[in-house]
Amino acid sequence: MKKENKKLSELGAEEGCCSHNHNKNNENTSSNFKIYLPAIISFAMLIAGIGFDYFDTWTSLSTGTSFFKDWIRLAWFIIAYIPVGFPVMKEGWKSILKGDFFTEFLLMTIATIGAFAIGHYEEGVAVMLFYAVGELFQNSAVKKAKGNIKALLDVRPNEALVYRNNNYSSVNPEAVEIGEKVQVRVGEKIPLDGILISEKGSFNTAALTGESKPNTISKGEKVFAGSINLDGVIEIETTKEFKDSSIARILDMVQNATARKSKTELFIRKFARIYTPIVVFSAIALTFLPYFFVDDYIFSDWLYRALIFLVISCPCALVISIPLGYFGGLGAASKNGILFKGASFLDEMTKVTTVVMDKTGTVTKGVFKIKEIVIANDKNRSLSEAQMPVLSEAEMMQYLMAMEEQSTHPIAKAIMEYKADGEDFQASEVTEIAGKGLKGTVNGKTVLVGNKPLMISNNIEVPSETDNIVESIVMVSIENKFAGYVIIADELKDDAHEAIKKIRESGISKIIMLSGDKDSITQQIAKELKIDWAKGGLLPEDKLNQVEKLMSENDNKVAFIGDGINDAPVLAASDVGIAMGGLGSDVAIETADVIIQTDQPSKIAKAIKIGRSTRRIVYQNIALAFGVKAVVLVLGAGGLATMWEAVFADVGVALLAILNAVRLQKMTWS
Repeated sequence: MKKENKKLSELGAEEGCCSHNHNKNNENTSSNFKIYLPAIISFAMLIAGIGFDYFDTWTSLSTGTSFFKDWIRLAWFIIAYIPVGFPVMKEGWKSILKGDFFTEFLLMTIATIGAFAIGHYEEGVAVMLFYAVGELFQNSAVKKAKGNIKALLDVRPNEALVYRNNNYSSVNPEAVEIGEKVQVRVGEKIPLDGILISEKGSFNTAALTGESKPNTISKGEKVFAGSINLDGVIEIETTKEFKDSSIARILDMVQNATARKSKTELFIRKFARIYTPIVVFSAIALTFLPYFFVDDYIFSDWLYRALIFLVISCPCALVISIPLGYFGGLGAASKNGILFKGASFLDEMTKVTTVVMDKTGTVTKGVFKIKEIVIANDKNRSLSEAQMPVLSEAEMMQYLMAMEEQSTHPIAKAIMEYKADGEDFQASEVTEIAGKGLKGTVNGKTVLVGNKPLMISNNIEVPSETDNIVESIVMVSIENKFAGYVIIADELKDDAHEAIKKIRESGISKIIMLSGDKDSITQQIAKELKIDWAKGGLLPEDKLNQVEKLMSENDNKVAFIGDGINDAPVLAASDVGIAMGGLGSDVAIETADVIIQTDQPSKIAKAIKIGRSTRRIVYQNIALAFGVKAVVLVLGAGGLATMWEAVFADVGVALLAILNAVRLQKMTWS
């Protein structure tokens, strides 16, 4: 529990009253000033020193006197150097003590001390000053990128009003147990996951799902910690402890995401460790080797070139801008209701060539609804008039609802949502006939409710039109006479068509549907959505085999999209596992690589686009850093570049790369 608390506290500060926030803002302002103060002092002294140089040159020419020279000039620039140089030298020394000799801190220290050694004092100060300012900007940008993620998800409530001892008392959410009743007032955050006890409620779930539209739910439906209550005082019954709540899991997942590096990021870090010592030894070679090949060799000139070489070669632009790019990508995805479990999955999304999806809960709502009610009187032309009971739709549904009332099957729940006028019918002696349906008595009449085999086994003639219906059918007979049937179907999600269209537009070559539902229903949905290939009637292991077969094909990267426990094996095995409705599924959160919080399949294409934008920014930064550094390196080695150009090639490129990476946080994707 302590570990969980620590993780959460690291991701965001607790909320407080206005005075607390005001004090905190003052503290932040004071802290920021202290951070920038050394750079301000060094900058002021550098400008003054350069001014003194020009003034001293003028007075020397006009009057023959000079005051800013020798030890006075050296002392001035040493004092200007110390505020920005000492922290860098200190970090370099710490790294050496840890066995890490070749760091950018060492490069900057050698380069600037070398500049002092050959009399280029102001350039030595300038290099270290601009390096320090670059580090400040880098730290600020990283802090902002991480802060964006924290701001999106730091919606942890501070208290819960729990009903105990006939009274509501305020306690820490971590102290609330499962099954307790919690009251939430207007404008307050839901403290823990639970079930709504009140008749209805309206909630802002933007911080959890990225959706600004209020979400209205009814009694008995799930509510999630971090949602904001918008309308009236409500009560919930908790179903999870705080440490297991959706918001706690998401916070933990986002923290871990920033720790999971992409292959590009890991490569650059390893590259920097090899690259830096090569640069140091190359600089030494550049200083001494020309002695053997150049006639008019001057040590100070070649040392100056080597120092320029060191400054230009510092890998900080790469080391900082690449992780920053991935931070930006993770933050942008979170803002759009998409959670990547690590930077590596941002990369993997860009390589996907085949999208495989489950049907129920992924492109359909996973909730059965009555699609059509057919009374025998209306459409059954194959039966004689003697067989047809004179029933209205409402009467037939009352018989059916009476039989299904005690069932917990999803189809029964869909039937029970029908609103019938008049008194409720009562069923008795209800028995289940395995694999076929129910038999019982309603208002003294024998009623059969179920599938076609149930009707045939009781010698009840069924209309031939039902043979062509692929959806689930519930047939009803009363007193051994066919009364009608109800078609039950799962609904497509509102954005299902848009999702398939956008996935194709994002460049995915193949879209496949694999479902455990009947093959006829799966084929019908696939045809409606224009999916390339579909197969139904599959067990979880069948889905796994199909996906593994696809993954074995050359250069085929497979993303699988599922929503529940039965999809967990495939989510884990695929190149990228994407879970729909992650807030409601513990298994999906644990198994998938990417979570679509809004339960919208159209977000899949957006996840691909965010991954590609992130990769593009990272590659741009790599090209920018290597390109500019290579040009200035050649110029520096040839004596055509000064320390000022070297500063641009290092700090300037780093700042440009940072600004480029920050663009991700401002981008929008359709």
